[in-house]
Amino acid sequence: MNDVYVECLVKQKTSLKARILQIFLIVLAVIFFFATPFVYAAFFLMLLAAGGAYLVYLFTNLEYEYLYLDRELTVDKVMARSRRKRIGTYGLDRIEIMAPVNSHRLDSYKNRPVKVKDYSVGEELQPDLRYAMYFEGGEKIILSPSPELIKAMKNAAPRKIFSD
Repeated sequence: MNDVYVECLVKQKTSLKARILQIFLIVLAVIFFFATPFVYAAFFLMLLAAGGAYLVYLFTNLEYEYLYLDRELTVDKVMARSRRKRIGTYGLDRIEIMAPVNSHRLDSYKNRPVKVKDYSVGEELQPDLRYAMYFEGGEKIILSPSPELIKAMKNAAPRKIFSD
């Protein structure tokens, strides 16, 4: 067998708005907890605020797992390290180009009307290690792959994958 298997896990940065909303809901739940002996409806409001804080935590604590096996890249979303959801499967034969986000090789693709899907760390780091992948002309997928993943994909499709 000549199968190549590479796995990469990337944690997405939680936005400031989500953190503020989560802290606000927790503080609100505590206030309603202490108001419960005086107002009985505060108990239900406390449950709603605590449930909202949990949902904000669940949907903002994200990790993306990239799995490359046999010329196919699979992207999974892991929510709060407890739930996993398959986002997409991308075959290397249907990828147009994959290069670093700021690469000159992507200049001819910049003016295309495409649907952008961001499965990266969510922020621009220095140096920027994110990659843009154009898939079948209609999608632009932004990833934060490891060097091993790029090397494995480049060995399978050297004319489509660039690491500049």
